[in-house]
Amino acid sequence: MKIKQYKSLLVALIAIVINIAGNSQQYPDSLLRYLEIAAENNPAVRQKFSEYQAALQKVPQAGSLADPELTLGVFLKPMELASGNQVANLRLMQMFPWFGVLKNARDEMSLMANAKFELFRDARLQIYYDVQRTWYELYKGQKGISASEENLEILKTIERLAVVRLSAAPSGSGSPSGSGIASVSASENGSVGSSGMQGMNSAQAGRVSAPASQASSSMQQGSMGSSSSGSALAEIYRIQIEAGELENNIAVLKNQERTVLALFNSYLNRKPLSPVITVESVSIDSPAFNLSAVSDSIIAKNPMLIMLQREKESLEARKKMVNGMAYPMVGLGLDYSVIRRNEMSISPMNGNDMLMPMVTVTLPIYRKKYNAMQSEAEFLKTATSYNYQATANSLQTEYYQAVQLYQDSQRRIKLYENQYLLATKSFDLVLKSYSASSSELTDVLRVHQQTLDYKLKQIEAVADFNTSVAWLKRLMAYTDLK
Repeated sequence: MKIKQYKSLLVALIAIVINIAGNSQQYPDSLLRYLEIAAENNPAVRQKFSEYQAALQKVPQAGSLADPELTLGVFLKPMELASGNQVANLRLMQMFPWFGVLKNARDEMSLMANAKFELFRDARLQIYYDVQRTWYELYKGQKGISASEENLEILKTIERLAVVRLSAAPSGSGSPSGSGIASVSASENGSVGSSGMQGMNSAQAGRVSAPASQASSSMQQGSMGSSSSGSALAEIYRIQIEAGELENNIAVLKNQERTVLALFNSYLNRKPLSPVITVESVSIDSPAFNLSAVSDSIIAKNPMLIMLQREKESLEARKKMVNGMAYPMVGLGLDYSVIRRNEMSISPMNGNDMLMPMVTVTLPIYRKKYNAMQSEAEFLKTATSYNYQATANSLQTEYYQAVQLYQDSQRRIKLYENQYLLATKSFDLVLKSYSASSSELTDVLRVHQQTLDYKLKQIEAVADFNTSVAWLKRLMAYTDLK
């Protein structure tokens, strides 16, 4: 490719960056803004762009002629000639390679510079993907922390309900009432007047049995009260255990958030703990491309494959250049002799300087090195072809991995959205039943944990879906970041 084509590519790159910058100004501290900062400040991206600019400087070097040679010789004693005395000699020589050598050398360097540009594009796409992937990791972590803190408050509410149930439980110390004894006495008086000794026996039996049954009832009430308060206290302990686990999970998530935050800021070339703003809720990213066409787009647009194709073309140009180098080089020059007048000479050219055109031809008779150079270019070309095929296979594997993540997360979004809705309704019902003492704490905690899990899984599914879309865009070199 010509230098003008590279300039047009550079202009297109600047236009893309300006487009991203214009979009990011509308959304300060948004994902687009962070992508712009990464494109401008990331050291790896800037390194690849500097290497591309350095490769561009090799194009005029390869397409230029060798420097001319100027030779100056001065005679310490003038050389006596028929036409005078020669005091100095100047020689200027310019070598010219065989036809097409310079053009092929320039094409080789141009194609290598184009390959460097593709490496720069690949580094920029990779940093775009890394920034988006890490940003979604931050989002998942922050939403996990907020969801856990929200559920910790719910556990505290359940704990307060358990405390209320404990305070409302029977105390366990029952006292017998006198009604049973009074009824038994009335029965005794009626029996004596009617049946004599039989009534007296029945009355004595009544006096014995009434206090015994009343004492048994009182002991049973005390046992039930003690069991109820013990169960309520155990429920409070279980809630505190769950709360402790949740607090530990929040602490772990906050530690993980610091690590991910440092990684994210490293992509932006900022201080590790610089604040990063996410959003309250991430919407599902709808890809602006057909999923079935991604595979073909990868082969046609992926920068790594284009880079290898440019390397292969540059090696073809090198092979042509080496083939031209095997032919003679021609040198054109002038030889100028400075002659001083000789008084003893009678020649009509006495004292006239001499100008002699010269032609030089190299003789490339050592053919082994040229044959080896051609073989080297051919082997490198073959190796590049194998590298191209291996890279294409690797990209196809990545494509199927990204599609799997895309489809799985899409299915999980629908599943966990429905599951979270059902779990929320179920939790409300169980919590009301528990407050009315008609359900056990085990059911409340189990449904509460399900609700938390489905909420976090729903957040993770949305983040994974958007990450898969960013992954597919990276593979197919999709530069529209809206």
